[in-house]
Amino acid sequence: MEQQESTPQRRPGRAARPVGHVLRIPIYMNGSMLLLAALVTVVYGNWVRAELDLPDPVGYLVGLAFVVCLLGSVLLHELGHALTARRYRIGVRGITLELLGGWTEMDRDAPTPKVDALVSLAGPAVSLVLGGLATAATLALPDRTLADQVAFQLAASNLLVALFNVLPGLPLDGGRALRAGLWALIRDRNRATEAAAWSGRIIAFVCLVAAIWLYRAEFVTLFGLAFVILVVFTLWQGAGQSIRLARMTRRFPLVDLATMARPLLTVPAGTPLGEAQRRRSEDPRPNVVLAVTDSAGNLTALVDPVAAERVPVDRRPWVAVDSVSRSRDAVPALPLGLSGEQVVRALQAQPAGQYVVTSGEDVVGVLRVGDVAEVLEPRRPRTPRGMK
Repeated sequence: MEQQESTPQRRPGRAARPVGHVLRIPIYMNGSMLLLAALVTVVYGNWVRAELDLPDPVGYLVGLAFVVCLLGSVLLHELGHALTARRYRIGVRGITLELLGGWTEMDRDAPTPKVDALVSLAGPAVSLVLGGLATAATLALPDRTLADQVAFQLAASNLLVALFNVLPGLPLDGGRALRAGLWALIRDRNRATEAAAWSGRIIAFVCLVAAIWLYRAEFVTLFGLAFVILVVFTLWQGAGQSIRLARMTRRFPLVDLATMARPLLTVPAGTPLGEAQRRRSEDPRPNVVLAVTDSAGNLTALVDPVAAERVPVDRRPWVAVDSVSRSRDAVPALPLGLSGEQVVRALQAQPAGQYVVTSGEDVVGVLRVGDVAEVLEPRRPRTPRGMK
């Protein structure tokens, strides 16, 4: 279970279906959660049926009820993050429930280490409270009853979630608290994120080694080992994403619209595509973007390079640029003067392949999203074979 700041990679609803709202927060459910629900219903239903000598239908009904309670616990855990974030005026885009728990997406990073730590630990605190209440219910209920068994399982699961999530490594909540502490100490959020993410990878490796040892000692079943491997894979992947995003964020200041905007070469409407491309090839400026103007010289459209390349070469002298262009009004605009972070946030808010860069009413160039990606994650040059 984790909290997730705004990133270009993860958005609730992209791989999950909306299931409703709680306190005006959109709730999404990943298809993997249905797989887990079915598995827990069968496994727990069989166990409680054998333990209390219940008929098969009743056992599975109890298993389903336990799944519902478990989902409720996960949702409350994530609401702990979300409501604490709201308390500090951080917008919440949604909560997604998935195979190994859930995550909360916020529209911006925590402004200070203190807020980061409080938002991070709010979820485990909720799970700890739920575990304590379920433990009290277990102690109060008669032994070997249906209510006692369900209360015990809820106590164990919530306490386990609380303890596991405070482990000091990203993407766990404890890793975010560690990041907050390092952030306060070294005054660099990105370096703190990388350090907490590497701690998460160490925790994932230790969990894998411990699970294999316990399996070989016959303390853990093959099913338990497989589950731990899935958890380890998720932790390793999440830590890797945190490292990647921290490195990208460090490069935000390199995103400069004034230098990255590609220059425009305008041609009148009706110009043959072949002629427009010839003019572009003769233009001494690099990375020129073709644009279309009306009779008054106003920019009306941008030539779509993909659509233009699809036109056969022998047809280009007979095809007007207008037919392979996109209306200027349909292309998002970015004003000069935005910081690198503001540019990235704008690209997240309104995804597109290209953007017109404006200075007042004038269009001064075009920003390609691929150019931004190249700045944030520069490709390493390939080393030819036989060279070291």
